[in-house]
Amino acid sequence: MVSVTARTRRLSHATSFVAVAVIFVLFAAASSAPSPLYVVYQQKWGFSATTLTGIFAVYVLGLIAALLVLGALSDHVGRRPVLGAAIALEAVALVLFVTAGDVSTLFIARLIQGVATGTAMTTLGATLVDLNPPHAPGRAGVVNGVVPLSGLAVGALGCGALVQYAPAPTHFVWALLLAGMVLAAVVVVVMPETSVRRPGGLASLTPKLGVPPRLRAELVALVPILVASWALGGLYLSLGPSVAAVEFGLTNHLIGGLVVTLLCGTGAATAYALRKRPMDFVLRFGASLLALGTAVTLVGVLSSVVALGILGTAVAGIGFGASALASFATLARIAAPAERGELFAVAYTISYVAFSVPAVVAGLATTSFGLHSTTVVYSAAVILLGLMALLGARRLALR
Repeated sequence: MVSVTARTRRLSHATSFVAVAVIFVLFAAASSAPSPLYVVYQQKWGFSATTLTGIFAVYVLGLIAALLVLGALSDHVGRRPVLGAAIALEAVALVLFVTAGDVSTLFIARLIQGVATGTAMTTLGATLVDLNPPHAPGRAGVVNGVVPLSGLAVGALGCGALVQYAPAPTHFVWALLLAGMVLAAVVVVVMPETSVRRPGGLASLTPKLGVPPRLRAELVALVPILVASWALGGLYLSLGPSVAAVEFGLTNHLIGGLVVTLLCGTGAATAYALRKRPMDFVLRFGASLLALGTAVTLVGVLSSVVALGILGTAVAGIGFGASALASFATLARIAAPAERGELFAVAYTISYVAFSVPAVVAGLATTSFGLHSTTVVYSAAVILLGLMALLGARRLALR
């Protein structure tokens, strides 16, 4: 009988790199899958927009808590144990989704999923950098920029299609994702450990956001682009399908998924296409198109012209992808092995605070002021953030 250790040794670093990227896609897909389902759950159980916002918020609460508490743990105990725990938690959440019969179960499932996703994302990002082949030093940064967007696109589109055309829409998608997590667990068992164990694991659980002094200037310069791009993502994942249905009359659930997919899928393709361009150019390019695309989309909402909404989303998606590529490629380049888990935890915390807090506020505002007014104000704020990110990108290029 072949031992686990022997099997682990047979899994090459190149194969592990691809496998970790696929697991990353799976986690991101699971995180975006609820977007097309929110409308279905609302119709099924009759809860308000405020309750829907709470479901979104509790996921982000769990995710950010995991980033703060567990973000640096894999730097001390190794990548595989932390990934294994994240996969187990995600599996528990998916079982709850499959069996959910009321809103309270949704809250619990999303909270657990948030913890699992936060734990997984920072560890997966660091693992990709660990496994980065020497002959392609920028590959991990590219994958860290492309993969999350690809997963969000796949999850939203796949779930939208299943909700519209497959039986048992609130069960089938979760069962498929659960099967994927089982396969992911097998991969983690047979992949090599990439991080040397070192003391301080318990101490690392103290909630904190720490960045080595030598890296702070670069991270601070990236904050505007992180905030602008992920605030835009929060707008689409929280309000996108609702805006498509209410503002443009597009009620098909597949269309609701396509709204998210158009933004994130375009972003993923852009990140890959620009992978060999200078990162200072990519940062400026991304910030410019974030603002421009959101502005065009806003004009589409104000005029109820679907074509402008589509065009603006595609342009904004290009900016989203370029921003993600430049941000995470820069982080991958500057971090030493023992700093990667913690640095990615900080970057993802900034990103998901920007992704979630404005979206939660927008969800509450929708109840009081209506979807149209909320969408207009949110879009205007993203445009302003994009312009601020452009200034930040220019300052970073001068360093």
